Amino acid sequence: MIEIYHNPRCSKSRAGLKYLEDKSVEFKVVKYLDENISFEEVRNLIDKLQLRPIELVRTKEKEWIENYRGKNLSDDEIISAMVSFPKLIERPIVVNGNKAVIARPTEIIETIL
Repeated sequence: MIEIYHNPRCSKSRAGLKYLEDKSVEFKVVKYLDENISFEEVRNLIDKLQLRPIELVRTKEKEWIENYRGKNLSDDEIISAMVSFPKLIERPIVVNGNKAVIARPTEIIETIL
């Protein structure tokens, strides 16, 4: 089943959700800001996205700037930061099996459908 890691307050995330609705595909919404996202869940997303952990971080967020910017962090420390502050995770993320994309631009979702 396709999953979308969604933040309803984000226009890009809402656009990703609408894209999936318009394609009439069955999907599950994961409101990762409301649900506790685990270290393993973030690591699995990173593996599916084929990114380095820092590439999934929204580095302009206040939480990153105040707590982590300029520090030499390990990959595990970066993942732990995203678990502590899920707002740091880029969005939306769309997952289909072992493949995932950060849906920016929205049309990139098509590559994993």
